[in-house]
Amino acid sequence: MNDDFPWIAYFGGELAALSAAFLWALASVLYGRIGQYLSPLKMNLLKNAIAMALASVVLFQSGGLFTGLDTLAVVLLLLSGAVGIGVGDTAYFGALRHIGARRALLTMILSAPVTGILALLFLGERLSAGAWLGVLITGAGVSWVIAERVGNSGSATERKSFGVACGLLAAAGQAAGAVLSHAAFIHSNISPLRSALIRLVGGSVVVLIAMPLFKDSGQGYRNLNSGRRWGILLLTVFIGTFMGIWLQQISLKYAAAGVAQTLFATSPLFVIPIVVCAGERVSLRALLGVLVAIMGVGFLFGLQ
Repeated sequence: MNDDFPWIAYFGGELAALSAAFLWALASVLYGRIGQYLSPLKMNLLKNAIAMALASVVLFQSGGLFTGLDTLAVVLLLLSGAVGIGVGDTAYFGALRHIGARRALLTMILSAPVTGILALLFLGERLSAGAWLGVLITGAGVSWVIAERVGNSGSATERKSFGVACGLLAAAGQAAGAVLSHAAFIHSNISPLRSALIRLVGGSVVVLIAMPLFKDSGQGYRNLNSGRRWGILLLTVFIGTFMGIWLQQISLKYAAAGVAQTLFATSPLFVIPIVVCAGERVSLRALLGVLVAIMGVGFLFGLQ
């Protein structure tokens, strides 16, 4: 199959990043609903626990759960999970709650250029001029789509400011986590799924420490008091956390960190067909933004 379609093997990391972006877009819509019943910390801890259980089962079946771990890679991945999942995901759930999915995803675009800069400073990873152009064009297209005014918000100014701050913190956490994961892959040959599991462990430790420190006063797990809510949660964790992080780790192993994170940041574009299916109208501006972002993705694929 690779002989017939060599680009699949050559761009495997980039294709994994785009797949992860699509799954995260779908999961963001669902997580936004679940966030009505759980605080960001509680939701992060619960989705991590479910995703860790799924990853452990798959790895146990393949006989590769704890064998042959590289110490430095494990440390890097634990740190990656701590900042990217423990801090980043919790902040992102806070942003979803306070400013909604569109504005939250807008702030997450910043993770792509920050990842590129961090990878340049700490890993010496240099992208071509064409790839940087792709980063800029993709970011511009995504920003054009999700910055569109979709209605008035009743949130107070303080609530909006806090939500934006959460989004910026999430972007920084995602960027740092991506670079640390990429460094672990450079140092070792650990599989993407095992690296995802280790990252989830690191993120869960941070959440467990943060809950008593911040005296988490969000609603308890008892609010998931129906089979429908549990069903939505399990589906969301499977596609957005288990599959999403697995694909993201694949992209970070086989593609440059800046490129992978830029393509992962295209997730807002995939929200458009999702909301169309839900009956929402899409403007000409949104469609033009999609075309601009697709052009940027083309630069990333063709001019690396």
